[in-house]
Amino acid sequence: MADRILIVEDEAKLARFVELELMHEGYAVDKAADGRDGLGMMETGDYALVLLDIMLPGLNGLEVLRRARRTVDTPVIMLTARDTVMDKVTGLDMGAEDYVTKPFEIEELLARIRACLRKSAHRETASHALKVGPLELDPDRHTVACAGQPVELTHREFDLLKILMENRGIVLSRNTLIERVWGYEYIGETNVVDVYIRYLRGKIDDQFGLKLIQTVRGVGYVLRE
Repeated sequence: MADRILIVEDEAKLARFVELELMHEGYAVDKAADGRDGLGMMETGDYALVLLDIMLPGLNGLEVLRRARRTVDTPVIMLTARDTVMDKVTGLDMGAEDYVTKPFEIEELLARIRACLRKSAHRETASHALKVGPLELDPDRHTVACAGQPVELTHREFDLLKILMENRGIVLSRNTLIERVWGYEYIGETNVVDVYIRYLRGKIDDQFGLKLIQTVRGVGYVLRE
């Protein structure tokens, strides 16, 4: 499927010109002509990249970027006729990936877009996030979300869920889980696994109406969609 790019630009002729060039290159394109519409589309659309003008009606581009970065990490290239160092620094500090000053050559803009998309693809490939159905665990950020909603877990619950997700579809015995989560030196009852499985089910399966964490009688536990 073609990468979708959003153009937020109030100069209709320029926006149309860039749109046609992008479509010729094989991209899918949406447009917004003011800051408020652009912000709404950034927050709700699935875009590979956004071309964002600074001088926009409604909300200026820097304010759009500031608000969008609360929830959206889509790569952004700023487009503007303003060429001061402070404008560039502000845009980059707010989370823009690149900055192109008008008037620009379309070949340069296309090259910047390709570079941005390559970086974004590399970040996604390098991500260590684990996903099973609507459940996502990011070991680097130590976060868990289900259906886009954050799930608060204790350190031990997090470690247990991580082992289950890393071995999705594989039945793990209680002893294996104890060794992997609590350590070889653990001395105690094996039912500690059952207790923490109940905790996880309460926070994930019960909370979101799922049945991801399954019991295999006489063997152990498995996480399956």
